[in-house]
Amino acid sequence: MPEFSPDFQQGLDRLMRWRRDVRRFRTDAVDEAVLRACLDTILLAPSVGLSEPWRVLRVESDAARAAALENFLTANARALEGYSGERAKLYSTLKLSGMREAPVQLAIYCDEATGKGAGLGAGTMPEMRRYSVVAAITQFWLAARARGLGVGWVSILDPDRLSRDLDVPGDWALVAYLCVGWPSDEAETPELEQAGWEDRRVSLPLEVR
Repeated sequence: MPEFSPDFQQGLDRLMRWRRDVRRFRTDAVDEAVLRACLDTILLAPSVGLSEPWRVLRVESDAARAAALENFLTANARALEGYSGERAKLYSTLKLSGMREAPVQLAIYCDEATGKGAGLGAGTMPEMRRYSVVAAITQFWLAARARGLGVGWVSILDPDRLSRDLDVPGDWALVAYLCVGWPSDEAETPELEQAGWEDRRVSLPLEVR
């Protein structure tokens, strides 16, 4: 087994502390070799039964991006209606996606019908396939951060509408829509915390049974 030095451990901790959900991007292009190196880390992710259920779509065309952006704008307006008073006022000021600026946009799906892995571990907990995709996204995210790239996870979307617009197979389930690019600014404190939306916990609530 490899040994990882204290310096490496501290660097890994620093990397995780500086991982951010980025919404403010420069429009500069991302070098294809850099992007590919980040994407290749997905193949290193753990997956239930070695099913590797992740499916990655690069959203490139003007039509596909316009559809995704319109999807977000509609869902965001609907989400705003769920708040009132000062909370609604604050929500309306939040920048919740970088879809207008991010040079790279990825739709990450889980293939719920994959035969790979022969169903091991997914028979009792089929959601494990989606959790496997989340693990892959996390590895991609950290690899991107290590190379100076920012990643933003857009969750204010109608997944069924997006899947229709992108014409994906019916057995694919949307897990994430990611914006990727060079951050326009850097901050150790999460943007939602800076805006006063929510505070980050400083200690882990750990229960024992």
